Amino acid sequence: MTINHRLLTKTEAAAYLNLKPTQFNNWIKEGRIPPAIPGTHRWDRVALDRELDRLSGIATESKAVSELDAWKERRNARRAQRSA
Repeated sequence: MTINHRLLTKTEAAAYLNLKPTQFNNWIKEGRIPPAIPGTHRWDRVALDRELDRLSGIATESKAVSELDAWKERRNARRAQRSA
């Protein structure tokens, strides 16, 4: 089964990770993989890849700040200057 889209159903996510649905549920309960995106019944393929990389030791924790976090820091600094 080739899965190319980013948002996956539970069945697709389990197949993507080569797990049986019961194993997939257990991995969620154990915290190995994230639950569905809040408010949906879908899993993000990229988030699953990231967690699998972390579990396998491929990925290391990065201290890099995302563009969104950097923007939030700049915004908060501007707000702090205005209120001072």
